[in-house]
Amino acid sequence: MNMWLMSISVFAFAIILSYVAHWIFRWRNPACNGRLPPGSMGFPLIGETIQFFIPSKSLDMPRFVKSRIKKYGSIFKTSLAGRPLVVSSDDDFNHFILQQEGKLVELWYLDSYSELLGQNDPFKDGINFGHIYKTFKRLITEHFGPERLKEYILPQLEGVVDDYLQAWSEQGSVDLRHCCRRVILDFTSKLLFTYDTEKNGESLNNTFMNFTKGLLSFPVNIPGTTFHKCLESKNNILKMIKETLEKRKAFPETRKGDFLDSLIQQMEADKLFTDDLVSYLIFALLLATSETLPTSLTLAIKLLSEHPLVMEELLKENEEIIRSRENKESAGLTWKEYKSMTFTTNVINEVLRMSGSAGMFRRTLADIYINGYTIPKGWTILIVPASIHFNPNNYKDPTAFNPWRWKDLGSDEVSKSYIPFGRGMRPCGGSDYSKVFIAVFIHVILTKYRYSTVKTGEIVRTPMLQFGNGHFIKVSKKQEMNEEGN
Repeated sequence: MNMWLMSISVFAFAIILSYVAHWIFRWRNPACNGRLPPGSMGFPLIGETIQFFIPSKSLDMPRFVKSRIKKYGSIFKTSLAGRPLVVSSDDDFNHFILQQEGKLVELWYLDSYSELLGQNDPFKDGINFGHIYKTFKRLITEHFGPERLKEYILPQLEGVVDDYLQAWSEQGSVDLRHCCRRVILDFTSKLLFTYDTEKNGESLNNTFMNFTKGLLSFPVNIPGTTFHKCLESKNNILKMIKETLEKRKAFPETRKGDFLDSLIQQMEADKLFTDDLVSYLIFALLLATSETLPTSLTLAIKLLSEHPLVMEELLKENEEIIRSRENKESAGLTWKEYKSMTFTTNVINEVLRMSGSAGMFRRTLADIYINGYTIPKGWTILIVPASIHFNPNNYKDPTAFNPWRWKDLGSDEVSKSYIPFGRGMRPCGGSDYSKVFIAVFIHVILTKYRYSTVKTGEIVRTPMLQFGNGHFIKVSKKQEMNEEGN
């Protein structure tokens, strides 16, 4: 009897072992109607997720991407959080993919992104995508495009930045990225839905800070986890936006003429624009400005302090703008002056190249063929801007901060190798707004203030660019500095 039970046990174990071996083999060799790109699928279920998020203490492209490009080439396969994925740093292929949304690919997120940003993302609806996106883009252009920037936003922005820098100068030192996020969220939230930042500004800043901490966390919704706190932060922000929306709809006399009011008008004319959708759109715009723009501003200030020749040239251009004014008591920077800031624009382009976004995800709607390889339907394609922006074939000595490189780079040369705001059917509608914000901030801090680095943390790319332990500066008004010198 014991021998019989032992035989059954050995047989069962052999079957289980065979099944596990087959499952591991299928994991490492996914089904494909052709030949998959080279690469490794990593461990079952977790794939190469751990390796992907190992920090790189450098501005350069993420170590994970760089090592695999060296080993496999510009297109390789991997797996993140159980999802089969192809990473591309091929300029031509990326340009092609970003033109194919709604045809060969669709917007996609990792599971954590999907739940945090909303499972019912309106832009994923293939039926409504064209109409919703076209309408949304038109409204963004009306409120954040060149004309609006010229007539309404730019005249306000310099005074707002000056007020915050004055407040910073009264403190011993400030965590630059944290404070930049506060400035940007305060100003942007007023433009979007006239948010009362004087009462709740720091609360909004902290809520978004908690939210972004969980964007790349493992999607386990258990109290106490980073992901759970992140979900709570998102729900709190959406609740606050929705309450404002409901009040505006119930009491039309409270309308402010801001972006939210334009969306309410759209709701009255178009049933596709629901309360949930409008709240989500406001939230998405706040998120877009609360993460990448503060990072770019912080990097700009850090790099300028480390490159005195760039600082000297930049200061010369911005001070010349003030000296050249006929009216020395002018209220502030004009649109004409902003458009004349050639070197400042080159600095901004260089900073955006070196900061960039974490990545752009697209899911394939059909098999895609590239360079003899097949990317199967249902797989995810990840485009990592840093792998393009730090490619020495695109930019000479790519890790060097060199704004002068932009003097000789034409639009044709960078059309495929410069994507800080995306391209194709989903470029960032706030690109002009972001550039104006950085330009005005630089103009004010250089012409009216001086700053010095008090403490700098390590540059960390995970692949999101971060500043380990913060980057602290001390700000002083130039007039005060001169008085101290006398």
